[in-house]
Amino acid sequence: MELHLSHLSKTYSNGVQALNDVSITISNGMFGLLGPNGAGKSTLMRTIATLQEADTGEARLGDIDLFSEPIELRKILGYLPQSFGVYPKMNAYDLLHYMGELKGISNKKERDRIVASALELTNLYDVRFKEVAGYSGGMKQRFGIAQLLLNKPKLIIVDEPTAGLDPAERQRFLNVLREIGTDNIVIFSTHIVDDVKELCTDMAIMNGGEILLHNTPKKAVSSIEGCIWGANVLRDELERYEEQFSVISSGFNDDNSLFVRVFATEQPAEDFEAKQPNLEDAYFVALKQLEPHEPEGKIYEEEG
Repeated sequence: MELHLSHLSKTYSNGVQALNDVSITISNGMFGLLGPNGAGKSTLMRTIATLQEADTGEARLGDIDLFSEPIELRKILGYLPQSFGVYPKMNAYDLLHYMGELKGISNKKERDRIVASALELTNLYDVRFKEVAGYSGGMKQRFGIAQLLLNKPKLIIVDEPTAGLDPAERQRFLNVLREIGTDNIVIFSTHIVDDVKELCTDMAIMNGGEILLHNTPKKAVSSIEGCIWGANVLRDELERYEEQFSVISSGFNDDNSLFVRVFATEQPAEDFEAKQPNLEDAYFVALKQLEPHEPEGKIYEEEG
């Protein structure tokens, strides 16, 4: 089964164009939708989940037309938004049983099996009788996965699920997503590059409501092989470098100087060394819509 999106556009009443002619096909496995806050990712996720309509365009999951058959889509959809509420004073076991009944799983024996399986998969079985409201942030996110698994979804959407999680909780959550990502379409929306690098076999980079790049993480990195250069610079020299070169990122060294990474087809200047590209480089290159910089001479060349 594949998800086909064709020419989706959406403009809100305040004039903000959240989606601009989005077309993409997503197959089984972990798909990472990467982009900064405000890129249009959540609008796209809500549109796919049939929680809002696009102004124009089409969307199909297999034989299901998402916009004319939303009920059919929701039967096989699992959706975890950025934030979701839980009932106070209810433990995970009872709450999942309640949600299972709402999803139409009326047979108690079958529901027991499904609930137990979801709790085991999300590593919550040992705390199943603890009130969900008292769970940590990571445990609540894993509970969110448990509840969406009750109806055996074919399409799973998780929107910014690791935001605010500590490193250990984030890793546990990513491990859960790996478990469920084999036989389903899992769309994983995030602004954290490492999440996509560690988890996804396919990805897209989005900004300004547009898909800027669609590729595998490996191919996205290999496409800029030989075009990433690095140099140490003084802090007050950064502006000059940004004016002359395609600087994609910068960070502090231990001595409080800066290390800059530049996108260029050839060595930009003598003080630059070739660097192995990574997914973060590919992300920044796509966001800035850069063309490889052709060197125009040394940065320290005297004027006049």
